[in-house]
Amino acid sequence: MNVPQLVAVDAARAARVLSEVRDARLAGRPARVAPRPVIEESWERMLRSGVDPERGVRAGLLSEEEVRRRREESPLRDVLPVLREGLLSVADVAHHIMVVADEEGRVLWREGCSPVLRKADGLGFELGADWREDVVGTNGVGTPAVVRRPVQVFAAEHFVRSHATWTCAGAPITDPRNGRLLGVVDISGPLETMHPATLAWVDSVAKLAEARLREAHLGALERLRAVAAPVLARLGGRAAVVDGDGWTAAVTGMPYTSRIALPKSPSAGRRLLPGFGPCVMEPLAGGWLLRSVDRAAEPLPSGATRIVLDLTRARRWSVTVTGAAGSWSHELSPRHAELLYLLAVRRGGRSAAGLAEDMFGDSARTVTVRAEMSRVRRYLGGLLEHRPYRFCDTAEVEVLLPGDPRDLLPHSTAPAVAAARTSDSVR
Repeated sequence: MNVPQLVAVDAARAARVLSEVRDARLAGRPARVAPRPVIEESWERMLRSGVDPERGVRAGLLSEEEVRRRREESPLRDVLPVLREGLLSVADVAHHIMVVADEEGRVLWREGCSPVLRKADGLGFELGADWREDVVGTNGVGTPAVVRRPVQVFAAEHFVRSHATWTCAGAPITDPRNGRLLGVVDISGPLETMHPATLAWVDSVAKLAEARLREAHLGALERLRAVAAPVLARLGGRAAVVDGDGWTAAVTGMPYTSRIALPKSPSAGRRLLPGFGPCVMEPLAGGWLLRSVDRAAEPLPSGATRIVLDLTRARRWSVTVTGAAGSWSHELSPRHAELLYLLAVRRGGRSAAGLAEDMFGDSARTVTVRAEMSRVRRYLGGLLEHRPYRFCDTAEVEVLLPGDPRDLLPHSTAPAVAAARTSDSVR
């Protein structure tokens, strides 16, 4: 049965046929026509996992703060303009909604036709909802995440009966750097509003979003290459500079290879890497320096990594990292200068709530703190640890302060910084 074509010709008849197919399958009876393979396989998973086809389960919604935190940390935030431009203008007119969920199936963004949004509320298709397949049954968010390809689910192809008036078309979005699932973009609405071409439309926009992520990755590699050039010029032997996923920005003394396998949680020190051999890993701005060493002949470079936080020049704050292979610097935004100053003077570390109290006088503002710390870690990498946030124990940290304490981050309104301007105890 060509379900999309049948829906386009006669949506009401399609709904009846699909309902008969679903009822027969759940009752163990032969049906007039077989379910589509992708749907039948999903139903088999639902039966094995014990999802109740007659009573949908609604997992607890994420809190507003948790939704905001996930939005801030999700790479999908960077391609939202692409998704909106490609989908929303048509979706609103066609009585659809656009839904973007993260890799765990949690709904992070939901926009489009207002009446359809209200109908979605009645199904529990809300911000923060858990729309994984093994929670709510076969659907246009959870099923594409499982099979890792675009899927359209019509009417009673949904495993849970209460979703049978709904039709969804979803496509996964993957990270071009490592193939990891980032989430799913979905177009949903009443059955009669769906078109056979909807799935191809959603898939095309998802691929465009992946292309934008790929462009951003290439841009980041170019920036890392600029950092790598002077560092590699000072080195002898085999060395490479790679990003956090092992993609190569530059090499010296060795053939170029597009990617080097890194440990799951990279950290500074001696490592044995497949395809590269024994080496010393050192953090660089946005990546890692890999310097080949002979296990028998060459000792591990001595001396701790030195981090200098320079706050002496207003609006020209910077952090400089010096290691065995040389040094590099990164200019800081006002917010990052505040965060690194607070961590430098509190070497024992601070929780997200503690940093929020230091910066805003409000320990509840952890979403903003976590998002900013995630951005700081993009260039300081393994030199920063978390739980609590702190500089790593092997780093020597020095803070260069202005001559007059009143000139310390003069535009900062952070309570802890304001207190430091009137005290010498943290200098």
